[in-house]
Amino acid sequence: MRIKLEHLRELTKKALLNYGYNQAETAAISEVLLYAQLRGNNQGVVKLIGKGIPKSPDVKPVEIEKETKLSVLINAHQNHAMVVLNQAADLAIKKAKEHGMSIVGVNNINTSSGALGFYARKIAKANLIGFVFAGSMETVATHGSSEALFGTNPFAIGVPAEGEPLVYDIATAAMAYFGVVEANTAGRKLPDGIAFDKSGNPTANPADVLDGGSLRTFDKGHKGTGLSMMVQILTGPLTGSYYTGFGDVAKNWGGHFIFAFDPELLDGVEAVRRGVAQITQKAKSTKKLPGVSEIFVPGEKGNRLTQKFLASGEIEIEENLYNELKKAAK
Repeated sequence: MRIKLEHLRELTKKALLNYGYNQAETAAISEVLLYAQLRGNNQGVVKLIGKGIPKSPDVKPVEIEKETKLSVLINAHQNHAMVVLNQAADLAIKKAKEHGMSIVGVNNINTSSGALGFYARKIAKANLIGFVFAGSMETVATHGSSEALFGTNPFAIGVPAEGEPLVYDIATAAMAYFGVVEANTAGRKLPDGIAFDKSGNPTANPADVLDGGSLRTFDKGHKGTGLSMMVQILTGPLTGSYYTGFGDVAKNWGGHFIFAFDPELLDGVEAVRRGVAQITQKAKSTKKLPGVSEIFVPGEKGNRLTQKFLASGEIEIEENLYNELKKAAK
């Protein structure tokens, strides 16, 4: 179904206010959620349904636990991840602008930061190259097992380009956790071969995954497992957050790690922009396989969809999701 974009924004705002966030927090979280929704990304308003994302009663002011001229370690103190990651990205940009590069770690979060491409894009818009990683609780099985061990462990890379930055945003899991939630809400099956139920049997039922099952990595093999493990290390032990059964899963499962650097340390931002344009043009002009109408580069489909929705002032949304969102916004 299609609804007015302004209506979706209003429902999102009302739901967040109902969950206890103030106006500034609501604005920050809404921006991240709608970035994803406009791109057709499953990190959007689906996060507001069901149990939703109520504001923690244990919130304290965000604290910088450790800082050098190149680095910051942030204790989020249970503030929402989308609010804190915005601040973390700003700090990463500031330090990288001043000193050429920066690293920022975030701990003490138990909420999702949403589409990591949002933050990687923000860094790239500042003419920097940004890497953003997120860890989470056990949802994904290691290769050769059906037992959940790793988080869905997404990461994003943002690179300056002519016009919109080039942003690569991927979960190391075969599907993001909220993709499973979205499929369950819509009554859709999962793709074959990507999930197990809690007994270790293959399943296409999203409810089985949500009820103690697990997902496979994106390639269903050892390469995806290795990449997921590396993301878990960068976001868990490195930042002081929960990982694979170690630490406080109730309050500290959302570890994050950001690395940003200035292309001027090497051949410069203009060389990067020029290279992105050349590689993109070359990739899109390569010989297509039968049945392929167009070659796409990272983020291109999402950019087009966003522009389409913004131009029309309307957006497509699954009917069950819309109905659940209206309940959250009452």
